[in-house]
Amino acid sequence: MIVVILSDFRLSTFDCIMKGALLVNLGSPKSPDAKDVKPYLDEFLMDKYVIDVPFLLRAFLVRGIILRKRPEKSAEAYKKIWWDEGSPLIVLSKRMFAKVNQQVDIPMALAMRYGQPSILSGLQELHDKGVTEVLLFPLYPQHAMASTVTIEVLAEELRKKHFPQMKFTNVPAFYNRPDYIRELANSIKKSLEFFEYDHLLFSYHGIPERHIRKTDVTKSHCKIDGSCCNTPSPAHEFCYRHQCYETTRQVVELLEIPEGKYSQTFQSRLAGDKWLEPYTDIEINKMPEKGIKKLAVVTPAFVADCLETLEEIAMEANHQFKLNGGEEFLAIPCLNDGDDWCKTVAGWINQWATAEIPV
Repeated sequence: MIVVILSDFRLSTFDCIMKGALLVNLGSPKSPDAKDVKPYLDEFLMDKYVIDVPFLLRAFLVRGIILRKRPEKSAEAYKKIWWDEGSPLIVLSKRMFAKVNQQVDIPMALAMRYGQPSILSGLQELHDKGVTEVLLFPLYPQHAMASTVTIEVLAEELRKKHFPQMKFTNVPAFYNRPDYIRELANSIKKSLEFFEYDHLLFSYHGIPERHIRKTDVTKSHCKIDGSCCNTPSPAHEFCYRHQCYETTRQVVELLEIPEGKYSQTFQSRLAGDKWLEPYTDIEINKMPEKGIKKLAVVTPAFVADCLETLEEIAMEANHQFKLNGGEEFLAIPCLNDGDDWCKTVAGWINQWATAEIPV
């Protein structure tokens, strides 16, 4: 009799487990007006994983200096790319979410690290549907403090405070997963089908060099020289720089792009610190004098087009390239809500949901 009771208890406990997934992207201001851009920038730049200095210094830099003029300048940039439906990043993320949601059998929610919909609202939505196990899915191919880490840390803080019975499984960086590499390569190939390029540039979002050293689990491997990213090490599991170069290497190999016809750079830096080099804007401006007249640029640090891809690359970099003698410029779209990419993401979620293989 006791055995039967225990068996029934185990069965009911198992039945109480419900899996769900939370997709998380960066976020966007509510509107392209400075009044909405300012609080968004405050939330973003005051994140200790973005500007990783002591709080008082960070507050002085952000609220005492940067937010005095930056909101107006950023608002003008957002106005250039804003769609009738809203922020391109939010719109594209919602479109992707809708397609993925149709292909999975577990509850899902969409959230942004900054702005709305928030991670808290996403977790609450899943909780209200009875979800007890959450697949936390940062929509970043490469691991970095200012992207994956800040999402995981905030989500865990919210879980402990509001949903202590909930359990997380974190999706690791997928920069080298064969199906991701395939989708990225196919996307590039499709974009280049009718564009005879002289050079293909892989432009990744930049981060301060100190972030690389801070995420080095060995505390000694990452020297940011010409060899450490190519030397096997446990540090590579969390090294953004290595993961960017590895993404490029695998895509180039799959597409059979010859040496000399491609390169890699890092964009979007703040003044005052040493960021990963070479810098996208500087390298693009020098390309025409090197004979590169037809340039294609892909931005594999993002899965959805946003301010950094649509304004910084497709508009500003395009303008500067032609101003310096370039003739044709192609900004290759991100994966966005492409059918094959959405099918791939849904496949990863379904594999986890059915416990076929770990994420």
